[in-house]
Amino acid sequence: MALLEADKIPAFHDAALQAWYDSDGNAIEDAADPAADSAVRKLVLEQHRRNFRLWNLEDEARRTDSTDVYIADIKRSIDSTNQQRNDLIEKIDEAILADLSDPDILNAEQHSETAGMMIDRCSILALKIHHMRLNAKRAADDELANECGGKVEVLTVQRTDLAACVGRLLEDFAVGKRFYKLYRQYKAYNDPRLNPALRGKNRA
Repeated sequence: MALLEADKIPAFHDAALQAWYDSDGNAIEDAADPAADSAVRKLVLEQHRRNFRLWNLEDEARRTDSTDVYIADIKRSIDSTNQQRNDLIEKIDEAILADLSDPDILNAEQHSETAGMMIDRCSILALKIHHMRLNAKRAADDELANECGGKVEVLTVQRTDLAACVGRLLEDFAVGKRFYKLYRQYKAYNDPRLNPALRGKNRA
């Protein structure tokens, strides 16, 4: 899995966030993406951008100075972006599995979480670290700054551990020790054929 290099995922995620936020922490929606030198890394970047958008939409959804119509529009954007996020997790897994060249997994142990799911968790941790670090720098009092700084340290360890787990999973898969399957999410809430609330609206 040289095309992915799981241990480099954290730095890849961080570089993207540096490009997508200005120095004050404001989102730059039309910012250019960092270079992606493989199809898998391009998918990782696209999936990370969906989490970036979700993070900012979730912040907006918690505003108390906006109209109900505005919040409803934000919630709908969250739904559609989350659907894209899940679709891209599956695409990451498809690309990784295609790159594994059919290793012998007859005697391998099945891993319940896919690499794509773990990479998604790394992406969310990158966002937590980025924003917690910003909060540590601009906190008005030393106590809050120290609290946020301590959380950055914990989150960074968690992400390092998780990225290492992704790497070990892929290494074990390649040599037939562990494997995972592509799991389809089949989200029903955005499909008017499957969501009874939307189906009822269409009948009306």
